Amino acid sequence: MVSLKKIKIVAFLGVFLAFGVVSLGAWTRLVDAGLGCPDWPGCYGFAIFPMTEAEIAQANELYPERKFEIEKAIPEVVHRYFAGFLGLLIIGLFAMSLYLKPFNSLVTKLTGSLVVLVLCQSTFGYLTVSLKLWPQVVTLHLLGGFATTTLLFLTWMKLKDLDTGSSEPISVNKNTYGLLNFAFPVLIVQIILGVWLSSNYAAFACPDFPLCQGQILPDTNFQMGFNFMQSIGPDYLGGKLDHQSRTAIHLVHRLGALIVTFYFIALIASFYKENLKKYSGILSFFLFLQLLLGVSNIIYRLPLYVAIAHNLGALFLLLAISYFRLKINVNR
Repeated sequence: MVSLKKIKIVAFLGVFLAFGVVSLGAWTRLVDAGLGCPDWPGCYGFAIFPMTEAEIAQANELYPERKFEIEKAIPEVVHRYFAGFLGLLIIGLFAMSLYLKPFNSLVTKLTGSLVVLVLCQSTFGYLTVSLKLWPQVVTLHLLGGFATTTLLFLTWMKLKDLDTGSSEPISVNKNTYGLLNFAFPVLIVQIILGVWLSSNYAAFACPDFPLCQGQILPDTNFQMGFNFMQSIGPDYLGGKLDHQSRTAIHLVHRLGALIVTFYFIALIASFYKENLKKYSGILSFFLFLQLLLGVSNIIYRLPLYVAIAHNLGALFLLLAISYFRLKINVNR
């Protein structure tokens, strides 16, 4: 039989590995290496990537429309292998949950859901390459990475509670509880907007802050910017939308950031009034950090590590809200 302590350690390692996969995915996207390997699961027909001159010549002959570039292949291959290791770990976690002592059906359901999610992620990984970075698939693939990390985190939290003895939830009033419950969809919508911005290469549409192109409302095309029926077939590396459409996406993401900020400030204040100073402090820190990173991305023109940190900042906020929801209940 598998002990709670052992499976808890594996789940904890899974959380860290999931963060690594999300970071590597952001790195791959930000250096325009999403098609660094034009096939899947191999890379130019190789298990890793072509290394010798003969192999590179063979790769270029096989894919003449996309010549081999080592600096693009490395991020893509590293990301794929880390994602593969994570998938194997999750399958192992599910297998361990079936022999868990004492058996817990919720843990099995959580890890089983993770296996399904990993299979979906593998499909999206294939489609991301085969459909040449079609924004709809890229968006779903990135959201799947966030969902995988969050579900792994909740699994680890559940195992931790089972191992140490589940603590009683903290009770709050209905107003605070209502704010907390609605914070999740508010944040999810903003994350979707950020992912849509990234998959359509709209980060540079507004190169200044707080204005956009020196104006409050520059020329925009919201209809095309949020056209979720873009055709399948073109190579979407670098994006296909015109400047006005990308500007519309960028502006909506900024507006979403403003709404999230004010909403979370209200939630922070509500936590503080409930004497949940630890929770208000955690949320304040991650919110301020995310705003700082977002503004820095604009002012300093998307530095690689700042942009990756901005991705992780959104994930930390998502995990914080999930943690609060797990630990807080409403007064009866």
